[in-house]
Amino acid sequence: MSNNPTVLEIDTSAIKHNLQYFKSKIQECTKLMVVIKAFAYGSDAIAIAKILEQQNVDYLAVANTEEGIDLRKANIKLPILILHPQIENFESLIHYNLEPNLYNFRSLEQFITLAHKTNLKNYPIHIKINSGMNRLGFKENDLEKLVSILQNLENLKVVSYYSHLAASEDENEKEFTNNQINLFNKVTHYLDKYLKYKPLKHIANTSGILNFANSEFDMVRLGIGFYGFGNDILETTKLKNVCNLKTKISQIQLLEKGETAGYNRKFIGKENTKIGIIPLGYADGLNRNLGSSIGSVYIKNQKIPITGTICMDMTTIDLSGVNCEEGDEVIIFNHQDHILDLAKKTTTISYEILTSISQRVRRKII
Repeated sequence: MSNNPTVLEIDTSAIKHNLQYFKSKIQECTKLMVVIKAFAYGSDAIAIAKILEQQNVDYLAVANTEEGIDLRKANIKLPILILHPQIENFESLIHYNLEPNLYNFRSLEQFITLAHKTNLKNYPIHIKINSGMNRLGFKENDLEKLVSILQNLENLKVVSYYSHLAASEDENEKEFTNNQINLFNKVTHYLDKYLKYKPLKHIANTSGILNFANSEFDMVRLGIGFYGFGNDILETTKLKNVCNLKTKISQIQLLEKGETAGYNRKFIGKENTKIGIIPLGYADGLNRNLGSSIGSVYIKNQKIPITGTICMDMTTIDLSGVNCEEGDEVIIFNHQDHILDLAKKTTTISYEILTSISQRVRRKII
């Protein structure tokens, strides 16, 4: 693998820059949780977690128990919130000292039963409030029953109440977002009256940090912003791209007019054409819809069209007019603009471009 020419570079200087930028947006006393689910948005969760420990962030968040276990096995010591734990994994979660989001009465009651059975003491849990996203969480009309349970916890301690903003990046949804924040504030004030201590409160995601100062509370959750993307073009220009996807030209072919290349002969040379083959395909995360000159790569700062059909392991690029040789570097993306362009051309978002990068692509910390 160390000789695989296709590599996803992870830029530590960009990570540190982005962290400092978002820290400058919040109060010094506000805690920072960084979301590193889905292999840290397609990069390398373990490598990122080690950097974040050095940068003294307060919390990590991952999607499921398995992701948390991988971090613990890599000796990551930071507190880790499991955003969507499953009851079947509660015992493993406890064994690895991971902190569950308990989002309905079934999960809460099952965890309480297990905590009692295993004689836990003040084990940290997080309570999810549904403020309008309508995925996971307790609703306002659940509060009376929820309070009756939380008041009598013997083996567990609520570390935080939290919720999730549905449209904090959308200028047209400011009223909805403010209603979410106000509801979360109302619900947590109610809950605070019945516990002898005050858990942390957090609702702000990346766009919440940037757009809604009233969403800060005690902690914020930094997701896509950490990897270099703000809620608009201006904010994105203030950040640095964390992940750079690169490969090399494996072979250059000279096609005569009328010759074809690739599956189903999708590329037909209208004249004598020079094409290149790169060792990267849809199994590596390059969307098949980028073929037939829709998508592009970059060689020596020149934008090069992707031609024909993107294969599982290889892709053809049009090298007409490009002064290059076999073995030369090919940039798939090394800037936010490149990623946003790929997202636009495949009618998706930057998140999907990043998280689609296959685990078979070599990762390299720079």
